Amino acid sequence: MKEFQLIEQFFKNKGQKRRDVMLGIGDDCALVQPAEGKVIAISCDTLVEGVHFFADMPAHALGYKSLAVNLSDLAAMGAEPAWMTLALSLPDVNQQWLADFSSGLFEAAEYYGVALVGGDTTRGPRCINVTINGQVPKGKALKRSGAKIGDWVFVTGSLGDSALGLDMLRNKQVIKPEHKEYLLNRHYYPTPRVLAGQALRGLASSAIDLSDGLVSDLSHILKASNVGAVIDANAIPLSSSLTESVGAEQALAYALTGGEDYELLFTVPEAQRGAIDTALLHAGVKFVKIGQICSGNKIKFTLDGQPFTPEFKGFEHF
Repeated sequence: MKEFQLIEQFFKNKGQKRRDVMLGIGDDCALVQPAEGKVIAISCDTLVEGVHFFADMPAHALGYKSLAVNLSDLAAMGAEPAWMTLALSLPDVNQQWLADFSSGLFEAAEYYGVALVGGDTTRGPRCINVTINGQVPKGKALKRSGAKIGDWVFVTGSLGDSALGLDMLRNKQVIKPEHKEYLLNRHYYPTPRVLAGQALRGLASSAIDLSDGLVSDLSHILKASNVGAVIDANAIPLSSSLTESVGAEQALAYALTGGEDYELLFTVPEAQRGAIDTALLHAGVKFVKIGQICSGNKIKFTLDGQPFTPEFKGFEHF
């Protein structure tokens, strides 16, 4: 199968149709029309076989996740998803793999309202690169640099499940059968908190998505905002599947450093705490307060009311 046949069969005229796409797949560039009063938010992520996913990862899950991780970046900025491009490197043309991959990709795209408007395919080691474009009202984007001393620190969802799911795939953990499906789905099918991010506009002082672990990602906010934080380890949300599988101590280690949760971590001024409760209730997202921004430039932890020093750190790409 030739390149253009591949594109025609598996990607062209598939998925979400948007009226703001003036020209999509089939020309040298796509043409889109941003809404009045909004700016474009752009992010891209690359997933490389053997680095970010195993060769036997189900193609449907890989297609879904390749878009979901990008959507999480938009969520952290409070942006509305709109358009994406896909660059796909493949060692060969496996039509069943492509059918499953595109099915997962467009399942996520349809749900979150994203149109595929272009991209590229080439022969090489399996590698997926998605560039996502979203829109956010001018001056309303959430950033990492707005946290202030006294702001409260919150996270959505539960943390650590995806990392344990990954270790299960690596055969590093033996998991009870009743927890396997949940943990594997948390790793394969993350839930980008798109509506929550939009609900936080004008309320949160800073935000980031948790891709590299709470320790690493909170550190990005602290550096950008030139502040420190005190985090109550007892308040960090852990699922019953996580704690029942590995115990409380190791569950906390997964939550702090595991990565690939794709939940939101955000800070909120005291004056907006009530509004946050209402906004995220309407967005249908569970969230919990885990600490407070303070002076300094480091993270301090408490556990059972006492100072606590974790002996682990978050994921680093290099």
